[in-house]
Amino acid sequence: MELSGSEIIMQFLKDEGVEYLFGYPGGAVLHIYDALQKQDDVKHILVRHEQGATHAADGYARATGKPGVCLVTSGPGVTNAVTGIATAFMDSIPLIVITGQVPSHAIGSDAFQEVDAVGITRPCVKHNFLVKDLYKLAETLKKAFYVATTGRPGPVVIDIPKDITAPHIKIPYLYPKQISMRSYNPNLKGHPKQIRRAVDLLLSAKRPMIYSGGGVIIDEAADELRQFVRHLGYPITQTLMGLGAFPGTDPQFIGMLGMHGTYESNMAMHDCDVLIAIGARFDDRITGVVSKFCPYAQVIHIDIDPASISKTIKVDIPIVGGVKQVLTEMLKILGNSSRSPDKAALDNWWNKIKSWQDQNSYAYEKKDKVIQPQAAVEELYKVTKGDAYITSDVGQHQMYAAQFYHFDKPRRWINSGGLGTMGFGLPAAMGVKLAFPKKDVACITGEGSIQMCIQELSTCLQYDIPIKIINLNNRYLGMVRQWQEFFYEKRYSHVYMDSLPDFVKLAEAYGHVGIKVEDPNDLHDAMEQAFAMKDRTVFLDIITDREANVYPMISSGKAHNEMDLSPLQQKIQASLKAKGEIA
Repeated sequence: MELSGSEIIMQFLKDEGVEYLFGYPGGAVLHIYDALQKQDDVKHILVRHEQGATHAADGYARATGKPGVCLVTSGPGVTNAVTGIATAFMDSIPLIVITGQVPSHAIGSDAFQEVDAVGITRPCVKHNFLVKDLYKLAETLKKAFYVATTGRPGPVVIDIPKDITAPHIKIPYLYPKQISMRSYNPNLKGHPKQIRRAVDLLLSAKRPMIYSGGGVIIDEAADELRQFVRHLGYPITQTLMGLGAFPGTDPQFIGMLGMHGTYESNMAMHDCDVLIAIGARFDDRITGVVSKFCPYAQVIHIDIDPASISKTIKVDIPIVGGVKQVLTEMLKILGNSSRSPDKAALDNWWNKIKSWQDQNSYAYEKKDKVIQPQAAVEELYKVTKGDAYITSDVGQHQMYAAQFYHFDKPRRWINSGGLGTMGFGLPAAMGVKLAFPKKDVACITGEGSIQMCIQELSTCLQYDIPIKIINLNNRYLGMVRQWQEFFYEKRYSHVYMDSLPDFVKLAEAYGHVGIKVEDPNDLHDAMEQAFAMKDRTVFLDIITDREANVYPMISSGKAHNEMDLSPLQQKIQASLKAKGEIA
């Protein structure tokens, strides 16, 4: 069949199985939007800002494992999308961003709404394309999807000049089922010798640690990870991005590690003698000061991206390959091996870890008349029975969500880890809810973050996307205030939110339900009420303790065994020391 460029785009998206297209129209993409209007297979979601389009597509991708797709116009459409593109890039999320461009003959002339989309996005994409030939449009689209979804996934931008989509120029179209790229061939199969070396080292460990990250979830390797951990009987810790790949309620999971991880996970990381990192990249929130990271450990690192191995932490046994494939090979070797872990040494190691767990590093003070943010997340976990999809924005509330909502399944925890993007939570929740309309989807946010993309409440109404917003409202930019308290002698520079809207009225103005909660005794009923309204978006404005801080905390320049504990945690530690239960 013969199709125009705009019709090729729509037919290709249909053939590729794209369900939703998140976007915002403008002059450079009007031909595409005209073709979009003439079909019903690909559903378009009109967001209220291009950043919302990228975050919604990103949330859809994280929850489903499928690529998220969005469409924006040239100029400010592209630049508004950059934050969302960078967010996906930092967290290795497959995202396809189709951007309109001025006509080919006008490129470089500073035409109306012209920007160098390829140049602007180059540092924050896995790859990008400028389509110069209509006959290569379908092939380019196929390459974009292939690059975005294979190897280490990431966002791909396809910049399309308006003349390429002109309706009066038609060419034959045939869906390219397969694609070959000579310069791009990701390696999935780990080296057999390195895998065997790694297993031998693991079985010789006296104080082993398993450290897994988002790569396990991306490669759909949660089942293999669980078999691996249970076969060995070793403790496992997970990154912020890896939560849910191994059940958060399992006794072998000793909590998230890093800057706001558990005392036991960080202490175990510091003292371990063999560390296996699985689909994790040793980012700075995890390592603390690099020179003090895991000083006694031999390190095994499994990652699909060779550039990530020994980039930050020098490793002893590198394995380049897909997590799922490598873990499968390791399980085969373990299953056929006559060797087993040193039981006596492992028992001693678990006893040591239990002594750290007894210090209850997430303990917090409870007050009669003030809602603690931790309590709000705990109540959310109880009401949803731990089975909701949870998105978050960035700040203290993000850390409370990671600490107190126990994820037992992968792809249930949707947050901006690497870039730390405020405004991510609400549009991401929309993408998740569209993917799973019968599931509970909650966005945990703060009064600062929610205002960055709050206009997407309008999108929720238009497309009937009934999510629940859990606003932990402390009237501060909480994490910034915490740092200013700790490191700037309480000079609270520009963090106090003294002109906040009435969020209940604002939610109602957008056509939704607003509920304000100020008394701890009302928290449970309000949460139950919100989730009972299955067909309504509900904004829970929960007024929380203004001075609550996230603990434990590893300050800049400190090692894993140099955590700052809360006053309550310090009391627990002192009591255990006095009883002689810890050294």
